[in-house]
Amino acid sequence: MSGDTGTTPDSARFAEVREPSSSFLELRDLKVHFPTDDGVVKSVDGLSFKLERGKTLGIVGESGSGKSVTSLAIMGLHNRAKSQLSGEIWMDGEELVSASPETVRGLRGKKMAMIFQDPLSAMHPFYTVGAQIIEAYRVHNKVSKQVARKHAIDMLARVGIPQPQSRVDDYPHQFSGGMRQRAMIAMSLSCDPELLIADEPTTALDVTVQAQILDLMRDLQQEFNSAVIIITHDLGVVAELADDILVMYAGRMAEYGTTEQIFHEPRHPYAWGLLGSMPRLDRARTDRLIPIKGTPPSLINVPTGCAFNPRCVYSELNGGASETERPELRDVGFGHHVACHLSEAQQQRIWNDEIKPNL
Repeated sequence: MSGDTGTTPDSARFAEVREPSSSFLELRDLKVHFPTDDGVVKSVDGLSFKLERGKTLGIVGESGSGKSVTSLAIMGLHNRAKSQLSGEIWMDGEELVSASPETVRGLRGKKMAMIFQDPLSAMHPFYTVGAQIIEAYRVHNKVSKQVARKHAIDMLARVGIPQPQSRVDDYPHQFSGGMRQRAMIAMSLSCDPELLIADEPTTALDVTVQAQILDLMRDLQQEFNSAVIIITHDLGVVAELADDILVMYAGRMAEYGTTEQIFHEPRHPYAWGLLGSMPRLDRARTDRLIPIKGTPPSLINVPTGCAFNPRCVYSELNGGASETERPELRDVGFGHHVACHLSEAQQQRIWNDEIKPNL
């Protein structure tokens, strides 16, 4: 397995260590590091979570927190020669980190699919939209071009493309931004994948098109019973779609819980900052939005202790532990996990007295 340090266990011990997951998707201590001339970039540094069929997980965080790197690792799209992967990714009983590139390639498109952030760059400019959907479908289904073309037209109609019989022969640049995103969704869903990863699916779209895309994704998930991962920095998107939310910071999990828990009982100061910087339309607001002070840390030189401590206004409340000790994830009840040195009593007091009244 690329990126392992130390000795490689023998096959018997390997089988004992790698117990198959009972969940549809499970990440266990996933690490994705990139060696550079300046040092090792620890883009993902020990991430674990589970996802079941029919459920939606929202992964949120600032740019550079490791969200997209995580999704590309699941899809097997990292260059193994330029990256170091360790840990485990189990999907439907199959481990993907140690699997061959050919095995993962066979799963991509059929078992799992991804909606990329920029469909204009993700789709090939020299081929028609229909040709690209047809190719994606025929790779995993032994059908004629005529059958695949009819399927492509049906998929374009299903995602709301007007006049699909003629638009199937258009090129990506002839589609508007919202239509390209719909075409990308049609391509991703052409083989009925069991896992769909959407990386910033509504970025650069106007609000009405955003709402249409989110409604479309919700309807298609119900139809196909897919497991969905939504990667975004827009908390409004995850509030609309996600069952659970994973808050990432500096390549690690800061907080994890249901959408209800993260929005109404968040425990991590970083989650408080994200909520405080989110515009609200459901109430009058006279004060300006409160940004999170400072900038995200370098993933080459991550601060010792808690990675968030240089930006945390509450780090002084734990006797300096934030600067020396990395906080471990702890369960604060009902599947709600947080990695923070603040005690539960401190978290509840600060949230109820200082943060919540100002949101």
